Amino acid sequence: MKRISIDPITRLEGHGRIEIFLDDSGDVMNTYFQVPELRGFEQFCVGRLAEDMPVITNRICGVCPEAHHLASVKALDELFGVEPPAAAKKIRELLYMAFFITDHTTHFYALGGPDFIVGPDAPPTERNILGVIKKVGLDAAKRVIGCRARNHHVIEMLGGRGVHLAAGVPGGWSKAVSEKERSEIEAIATDNIEFAHFSLKAFDDIVLKNPSYMDMITSDIYVHKTYYMGLVDSQNRVNFYDGMIRVVDPEGNEFIKYHPKDYINHIAEHVEEWSYLKYPFLRHVGWKGFVDGMDSGIYAASPLSRLNVSDSMSTPGAQEQFERMYETLGSKKRNGRYQPIHHRLVTHWARLIELLYAAEHMLELATDPEITSPAVRVIPDKIVGKGIGCVEAPRGTLTHHYESDDRGVLTMVNMVVGTTNNYAPMTLSIKRAAEKLITKGKIIEQGLLNKIEMAFRLYDPCLSCATHSLPGQMPLIVNIRNGEGEILRRFSRDEIA
Repeated sequence: MKRISIDPITRLEGHGRIEIFLDDSGDVMNTYFQVPELRGFEQFCVGRLAEDMPVITNRICGVCPEAHHLASVKALDELFGVEPPAAAKKIRELLYMAFFITDHTTHFYALGGPDFIVGPDAPPTERNILGVIKKVGLDAAKRVIGCRARNHHVIEMLGGRGVHLAAGVPGGWSKAVSEKERSEIEAIATDNIEFAHFSLKAFDDIVLKNPSYMDMITSDIYVHKTYYMGLVDSQNRVNFYDGMIRVVDPEGNEFIKYHPKDYINHIAEHVEEWSYLKYPFLRHVGWKGFVDGMDSGIYAASPLSRLNVSDSMSTPGAQEQFERMYETLGSKKRNGRYQPIHHRLVTHWARLIELLYAAEHMLELATDPEITSPAVRVIPDKIVGKGIGCVEAPRGTLTHHYESDDRGVLTMVNMVVGTTNNYAPMTLSIKRAAEKLITKGKIIEQGLLNKIEMAFRLYDPCLSCATHSLPGQMPLIVNIRNGEGEILRRFSRDEIA
């Protein structure tokens, strides 16, 4: 038996490794997607004051502090039994749209994009953001940087800080939006819509019009038929900030829809001894191992998942792109809604459709007359002692669950992070890609290893959010061992011919 280690995996947030075991004929026997660092964030939050959580949890990760900040303040709304004013909810959501735009832009152009824009087989020295800039041109790169800069400005304007927000409080928001700020954000939202269309056009030109890329996207290498999860509004449309959690089965039938506070009744977690990250699954289906299909409780929660569970999008441009994606991939309508797309690389397209939705909805919120209302907070006057807050992080459904004593001191903290939801489907995707790409007699080259990494990279995983760990080691070393564990060959990524 031979063993191939990809350690660390690249172009993601956090650290992890992939272990691939081959039989004597050179075919894949099994794969392991390991997250070797310890998760302990929930434990060291116990004993803290509940109202401190929005500024503590947004330090879990520097990539999506906004998601943790809002999930936390929503949990505190319930824990303190207070309903925020309408203007406060809209300000929270306005900030969140700006965040989604920056985050999806980062993944498309810097993390996932190099695999398509530069090419999956390109040398690693070129398959990065600098290679993307070289390919798309300096003007396009300036547009990407400009998009991130103006939306981070909105986040700082509304959130009080550029990275670790401070404005969210139980019962609302700490500051109102002035007319000057509103006008500036309206102009930024208009620019964001244009940028989203530009990005979708780039995807169309580079990916959809490239036969080899389309063959890869629609091949059986990156396909899994699982359940899907995402927040939807009252009309079953995509919503990032609020709504009910909807789960559909692999055929697109609604399996269940529930309020986020009831998550514990529907989601359970499986543990494997070789990883610190847990595997959530649907409680009413059960854990059946690393298999997909109707009888497996594994579900995905990603941009593609959110579109798969939704009947439509609530903004016009996003709805047009939504329909185009499903029609292009040959999805048929059943009971008035498209059946799920199971080709996981399509997640990159779904992410850009969400980028357009966030930009359009940002403009809707910026032009809402209520957004400048001075009524942005209701002061809590009691402690209920339990609160559950949920938002859609860019990587998937994020849940914060707090319980406290009658002084507001936390006695229990639980978080189900977007990447945690996707740990099982990522494991499935890595295994399938390895099985399809590594076969007897095939030379294991740099491009092949990268195509295996593409199987997890499409989920945009944030392992730092999911494990809350100290940094791991950075150099990539691949070890091939025999059945006795002896190293037959050791080489680094840069040494692969």
